[in-house]
Amino acid sequence: MASKYSLDDYPVLIELPILWGDMDAFQHVNNVQYFRYFESVRIAYFEAIGFSVSIAETNIGPILADTSCRYRFPLTYPDTIKVGARSTLTSDDTMTMDYIAWSTRADDAAALGRGTIVCLDYTANKRTPIPEAIAHKLKELEHKT
Repeated sequence: MASKYSLDDYPVLIELPILWGDMDAFQHVNNVQYFRYFESVRIAYFEAIGFSVSIAETNIGPILADTSCRYRFPLTYPDTIKVGARSTLTSDDTMTMDYIAWSTRADDAAALGRGTIVCLDYTANKRTPIPEAIAHKLKELEHKT
């Protein structure tokens, strides 16, 4: 049976191996690892829209405000996962990011995640609007221009 989820819905994808050390005493990937997978794809997404350059030049960048994960089935070693990210601007200083952790062995989504990211002026330590160039690149990446 085909999955109701599609990797095509996620413009940024990375591939990661499931490591033996990712598993816990219950013989499946520990819940903390999923948040590390999501972190890795989030950073790849930020690099794709230029946030890494922006923060270096302006000291304005993203910060994770909250995150969650819905586990669909356990990942186990050996496997390779494809981790995807997509994003939507929800206000002038906030974006919502959706994640998928796709098991190549099961050919399905093992977990779905979500994060709220706010833009922060690290010098003033306060929220600030997402730079226009970053918002534009996000819309281009998501084909929303």
